[in-house]
Amino acid sequence: MYKAFSFRDDPTVPSFDDYSPVAVMDAECAFCSWSARLLHRLDKSGEVRICPIQSPLGAALARHYGLDPSDPVSWLFLDEGRAFVDLEAVIQAGQRMGGWARFTVLFRVFPRPVRDWLYRSVARNRYRLFGKADMCALPDLLFQKRLLQ
Repeated sequence: MYKAFSFRDDPTVPSFDDYSPVAVMDAECAFCSWSARLLHRLDKSGEVRICPIQSPLGAALARHYGLDPSDPVSWLFLDEGRAFVDLEAVIQAGQRMGGWARFTVLFRVFPRPVRDWLYRSVARNRYRLFGKADMCALPDLLFQKRLLQ
């Protein structure tokens, strides 16, 4: 387990303003792009920022937390310096945003190994199931302001 804000001590992670939550996601996955837009709509606070895993910052954060940025089979959610992956990231993001997103906690009815297996199974097949898209090419200016590159 990593201590909170451990990325600050990693010289390979570029410094960034880590005052608010960050979702590190695959910007080339159509499902991830849809998820990023959903996160943008559900986060009424406007605090959660989105960082493509293909960006230098996203890749460095992924590597710091043991994820392969060239084959991202998970996404990473940083909240108050703590890292969450797989469905735990989805649950934490949902809890952070509130409203209907809080219902993500229902995933906890499944034991963690089942949640992890389910998430990874979909993630490994995401391009085949959902195709590819470019998250960063989205025209919504408010969404673009959330992106960390």
